[in-house]
Amino acid sequence: MSIIASLSPRAVSTPESGIVEIINHARAGGRRDLIPLWAGEGDLPSPDFINQAASSALLGGETFYTWQRGIPELRQALSDYYTRHFSKTLSSEHFYVTGSGMHAIMMAVQAIASPGDELIYLSPTWPNIISAIELSGASAIGLPLAFTGGGWSLDLDTLDAAITPKTRGLFINTPANPTGWTATLDDLRDILTLARKHGIWIIADEIYARYYYGGAARAPSFLDIMEEGDRIIFANSFSKNWSMTGWRMGWLVAPPEMGQVIENLIQYSNSGVAQFMQRGAVVALNEGDGFVNENVARAVAGRDILCDALIATNRVQTLKPDGAIYAFLKVDGVTDSRLTAMDIVDKIGVALAPGSAFGEGGELFLRACFLRNSAHVEEAAGRLADYIKRL
Repeated sequence: MSIIASLSPRAVSTPESGIVEIINHARAGGRRDLIPLWAGEGDLPSPDFINQAASSALLGGETFYTWQRGIPELRQALSDYYTRHFSKTLSSEHFYVTGSGMHAIMMAVQAIASPGDELIYLSPTWPNIISAIELSGASAIGLPLAFTGGGWSLDLDTLDAAITPKTRGLFINTPANPTGWTATLDDLRDILTLARKHGIWIIADEIYARYYYGGAARAPSFLDIMEEGDRIIFANSFSKNWSMTGWRMGWLVAPPEMGQVIENLIQYSNSGVAQFMQRGAVVALNEGDGFVNENVARAVAGRDILCDALIATNRVQTLKPDGAIYAFLKVDGVTDSRLTAMDIVDKIGVALAPGSAFGEGGELFLRACFLRNSAHVEEAAGRLADYIKRL
């Protein structure tokens, strides 16, 4: 028996990320003029006031085992953050610090799903959720969003019909990666009504809640409408808001009754986040609203530059998204987004993620992250427009 054949079938069957594949391809090419719009991060490094807090804690010796649920100061800072931005009073017992947003999602899935269960997600979606579900032994059931007129929408009747006796929960990412679909309050009410009707969980990925372009400071949230006893777990991350992607820090918001369960899952996965890093996260939450606003402003500028230039070619179907940090582009003449993404890197030095990486409904699309310096986005948009016109 070969080495691979002797491994867990779940591990072996987990696919390579189509996003990482294009990143590796672009890096191997070695182009110095490469403009990387491939991944979900901006081009600003973590700000000094966050770095200094973590550095001081590191140099001060905060390098020992720490609280599994997160240091008390960080959990309180999260509570205060939700009071400010969500007008929701939640005690610190609702918050659990995780080793990234991905870790938060994995913990949420493991908390509610067992082998044989089904979890429904809206497709196209960030591919990691699919593998997180399948690695838990459950089945990931994709429900395609409808694409019409350059935008995306959810049909509630179709969602209701997809729920079966095996359905354990719904994974709802809004604002959404990669589509930019952003649920209205009415959408959220309808989804929550279905969850209550069927007695199932909602995992709410609200990582992009602050990247909202609909005239308010944040996107609509299940927190705006939920009631005591609703089965909702919220996943979030420090990565996008505060330019902390490399820190690998996130959090969960969940009922305090789940506290020991979540603590145990953390203990047996990463045993907690380094305390000196958590000190940086405290400062990010307490002092970082201005920096988040700067990132959001950069996203708005990048979105307008990129979408205006590509829509003007008359060969790209998209609308300016209401939320998140991506343009999801349906380009005339593209039949294989993976090969097209490779070709774009090689020929014009712009790196996009292939829509095929995001599951059903994304095969003919390309995803571009526009959270970057406006001059870089403008250069990338010009190169892409010229490329698309030649297809």
